[in-house]
Amino acid sequence: MSKRLETVFAGVTFKNPVALASGTCGFGKEFNEYFDIQKLGGLCSKGLTLHARGGNDGIRVWETPSGIMNSVGLENPGVQHFIECDLDRMNSLDLVNIVNLGGHSMEDYLQAVEILNDYKLDILELNISCPNVKAGGMNFGVKTEMAREVVREIRKACKHKLVIKLSPNAEDIVSLAKACEEEGADGVSLTNTFLAMAIDLKKKKPVFENTYAGLSGPAIKPISLRMVHQVAHAVSIPVMGLGGISTWQDAIEFIMAGATVIQIGTASFMNPRLAVDVIDGMERYLEENGIENLSEIRGIL
Repeated sequence: MSKRLETVFAGVTFKNPVALASGTCGFGKEFNEYFDIQKLGGLCSKGLTLHARGGNDGIRVWETPSGIMNSVGLENPGVQHFIECDLDRMNSLDLVNIVNLGGHSMEDYLQAVEILNDYKLDILELNISCPNVKAGGMNFGVKTEMAREVVREIRKACKHKLVIKLSPNAEDIVSLAKACEEEGADGVSLTNTFLAMAIDLKKKKPVFENTYAGLSGPAIKPISLRMVHQVAHAVSIPVMGLGGISTWQDAIEFIMAGATVIQIGTASFMNPRLAVDVIDGMERYLEENGIENLSEIRGIL
């Protein structure tokens, strides 16, 4: 593989700009059965919380036209179990190790960050789409000032590169991204899932126990692309673009819109080897168009 796809994100070198998104690839072991995951530029861990979580009751995944809704509820083994069972293996791989962290209170976030500070990882991706249990359940990432407070406190404590994962359900995603930059974030990733709803006509009630769930997949791509374009042109820190990417053409569009790195999630469920196809397609596109490095077309729109 040439250096055409080599990308630097917040001082971290990716051999190519393709990563698997959090919550769609576990900790990488399962996907390694389909392809050598070291062909990837990066890998985002399953969303972790301070303590193990069992996730939500009832139906967790629901197929929609051109997408999937999920209400998994951050089921995960907890930070300590991850460190003991998965972190060394992830660090041994020839790719960028991105650890995704969520929390339901500031204390949760801070305790988990303090634990992770003692261990090697390349990037900490902070999920602020979690409901703040001490603020009536409102997501940390909806209101700019609430997000600003979280990022400010985490930045003080965090010794790793810090990327904030933004929710498209924010009141003003551009203002929120600017606040993250002002409080010292090394980058942002967007978008997380869109708040959505499904109804079971036979039961005459919502499909999901929590009524609403997160929508992902090709259906959200045009909106995610627009948000990445808006944010990438409003901040000077780098952007990880995600949301509905299912082809190499989609990936190139996100790069042209301003993303430095892209993440693939839902589409991998239909084709576990998709990330490799995207990498190969991007490489061909650059070669056929006489482009020496992806940076030549990044943010050109």
